[in-house]
Amino acid sequence: MTRIIAGTHGGRRIQVPPGDGTRPTTDRVREALFSALQSEYGSFDGLRFLDLFAGSGAIGLEALSRGAASADLVEQDRTAAQIIKMNVADLAIGGAQVVMSSASRFLQRPPGAPYDVLFVDPPYAFPASELHELLTTLSEPVWSAPESLIVVERAKRDRLCWPDGIEPGKEKKYGDTILWYGHCHD
Repeated sequence: MTRIIAGTHGGRRIQVPPGDGTRPTTDRVREALFSALQSEYGSFDGLRFLDLFAGSGAIGLEALSRGAASADLVEQDRTAAQIIKMNVADLAIGGAQVVMSSASRFLQRPPGAPYDVLFVDPPYAFPASELHELLTTLSEPVWSAPESLIVVERAKRDRLCWPDGIEPGKEKKYGDTILWYGHCHD
């Protein structure tokens, strides 16, 4: 069990998928992530979020709780996707769209509008070459709004090579986790 940290649903608990098939982002890492996003954007009002490899949906739900206009929560595991849907219903939170799909399949059909924040948290075993290809697609203007931010969560031992079109930003380590921030420019 984890919780929404702040916003209209702050303190509310959400379910996480059972077993070790997903790796929920810890409260500490989510607090740091949203503090960095608050510093970057000032306000979450009106922002469009993409939570790719959503797991429990905690990142997208946190964004909505803090005022984001919408969050697409993409998860390929059926059980995890059902838990995200339950979390959305339990919170009675608007703006969430749960998509049961692999990341590659999801990226074959462009969204209705580009995202302002794209959070990518693949399994630690996800191949670096596939991640690079995925980030290349996400850097395209159809996916990333001007001045959008892509955040990648990985194991601290991993390295990240940003594709062309994404300007590397800061890297922040939290225990065994690292967050990489990259800026997209049109």
